Amino acid sequence: MKKETTTLKQIAASLNLSISTVSRALNDHIDISEETKRKVKREAERLQYVPNILAKGFRKHKTNIIGIIVPSVIHSFTATILKGILLESEKTNYTTIIAETNNNPEKEKDVLNTMLQFGVEGILMALSKHTRDISPMLHALKKRPLILFDKVSSKIPCTQVVIDEVAAAANAVEHLVNIGKKRIAIIKEREDSYNSEKRFEGYKQTLKKHDLPIDESLILSTDDSSINEGKRLARELICLKDKPDAIFCITDDFAIGVIKTLKKFAIKIPDEIAVVGFSNSSHSTIIEPNLTTVNQPGGRIGKLAMQQMIREIESNEVFGTSKSIEIQTNLIIRESTFFIN
Repeated sequence: MKKETTTLKQIAASLNLSISTVSRALNDHIDISEETKRKVKREAERLQYVPNILAKGFRKHKTNIIGIIVPSVIHSFTATILKGILLESEKTNYTTIIAETNNNPEKEKDVLNTMLQFGVEGILMALSKHTRDISPMLHALKKRPLILFDKVSSKIPCTQVVIDEVAAAANAVEHLVNIGKKRIAIIKEREDSYNSEKRFEGYKQTLKKHDLPIDESLILSTDDSSINEGKRLARELICLKDKPDAIFCITDDFAIGVIKTLKKFAIKIPDEIAVVGFSNSSHSTIIEPNLTTVNQPGGRIGKLAMQQMIREIESNEVFGTSKSIEIQTNLIIRESTFFIN
C-alpha cells in the first residue's frame, strides 16, 4: 500500500485558505485569529497531518534537535545518563535523537556526519573506547556545539561533563587498604580506554601512598568488559601462588563476574578476598554479597550535559574551547568489603 502524507496544501484546499495562512495558524502566529487557528488545527488532526520537522527546521535555519551519540544504549550506566538527558530535554522545546556506535570508530564517524546532515543544533557524545582519530569531532565542533560525557578525550577542545576518575578510584582502593588489604589486584580495560587508565592511575597512586608494591601479576587487562570476562580473570587471580586479598574492578560487570567465581570456589568474601566495583549499577545490589562500588550519578551527568548544551546553543557562550564540568562521586560500602576484625 502506498503511503499517503497529508500536506499543508491539502489542509488549505479543504478549508479554502491559503497555504501561508494554514502554516501560520499551526504555528500560533499572532496575526491569525483564534477561530482560524482552532479550525486549522482541527482539520490537521482529522487529516492526520504530521509536520516535517526537518523541512521546517531548514526553512527557519533551526531544527531544535539535539543529537546524542553513545557506544551502547543498553549499557546500564549509559542508560542512567540518557534518562537524565531525556528528563531535562522534556523541560525544553528541543527534540532529541539517539544513535549508538557499538564502539566502532567508523560507525561513530558516520553517525556524527549524519547528525550534522540532519541539522542538529548540538551534539552530546560519549566516545567509542576505540576512538583514535579525533578529526571527525574537531570537524563537528566547527559547525555545532559538541559536549562530551563519560568517555571523553582531553585532545578535543569542548565542554566535557565528567567525574574525577582518578580520585574516585583512589578512594575505592583507599577503602581496601583501610580494611587491612595489602595485595590488591585490579581488573581493567586495555591501555586505549581513557576511563580505565584514569582509574588505574588512582589505583597506583594509592598503593604508592601506602608503600604497597605494584605487582604486575595483580594487574589484568582485557578488551571485553563483561561479567564473563570478570569470571575468567578472577580464576587467573585465584590460581596465583600468592593470591590477592582484594580485587578492584573498574566496572561493576567485572566485579560481579569476580564475585561469581569466588563463590564458585568457596572463597570467603570479603574475609579472604574483598571486591570493589565501579558505577553502582542496578546489579550491584542483586549479587550476593552486595557489591561495594563507586557511585557515578549518571542522571546528574545527563542533566548537566543537557543544561550546558542548551546554554551553548542559546547564548553567546563560545563553544570549541576546553571546559570541564566535574561531578562528585562517593563510595557505597556494602557486604563485598564490609570487613569485621
